[in-house]
Amino acid sequence: MSLPPPPPGPLPLRRRRRRPTLLGLCTEGLYRVSGNKTDQDNIQKQFDQDHNINLVSMEVTVNAVAGALKAFFADLPDPLIPYSLHPELLEAAKILDKTERLHALKEIVKKFHPVNYDVFRYVITHLNRVSQQNKINLMTADNLSICFWPTLMRPDFENREFLSTTKIHQSVVETFIQQCQFFFYNGEIVETTNIVAPPPPSNPGQLVEPMVPLQLPPPLQPQLIQPQLQTDPLGII
Repeated sequence: MSLPPPPPGPLPLRRRRRRPTLLGLCTEGLYRVSGNKTDQDNIQKQFDQDHNINLVSMEVTVNAVAGALKAFFADLPDPLIPYSLHPELLEAAKILDKTERLHALKEIVKKFHPVNYDVFRYVITHLNRVSQQNKINLMTADNLSICFWPTLMRPDFENREFLSTTKIHQSVVETFIQQCQFFFYNGEIVETTNIVAPPPPSNPGQLVEPMVPLQLPPPLQPQLIQPQLQTDPLGII
């Protein structure tokens, strides 16, 4: 869901309008890196009081806003993806033929309550836009689905039988993110590629190269929202 083109005007004004979107979408580890819990709680409190919340005056980070968004859906009385449709979604996700599987999922999402459908479309569209910047923010559709499926589906984690289906739950949300245009905007099915791990040596006695010590990158630093930021009512950047 892209912003409408800015009206004619000086170039700096147009640049300022696009800056908030780029700032949020390009934040490394978006939705994976935790923001300040106090800021997150304050955002939720302020949003409950006034949906036209001004994040600029609060001087909060992108990560705090992202955390508040996830917490908003986690705190809903019922998950955004209705419990009643979970069995159908999981069964559809098991269909081997890709085209048939996607059409089955598309028919199921049409059964959402209209409000759930509109919000779900909005969220998935946003996550799709985030995934398009994965070379910068390192958040692929797979990574985003890992972060979001427990919030959007909220299954019973105490049920042992559920543990065997966690990957299917995640794949449902990942598919919606990858195929956003197909599900919600009558677009074409997107061809996706999966990274396959290299096979083990064919000769069990074959020597392998010693493992190289893992070099961890420095900790990610939350990015402060810039003064030019103009937010939407839901706080989605």
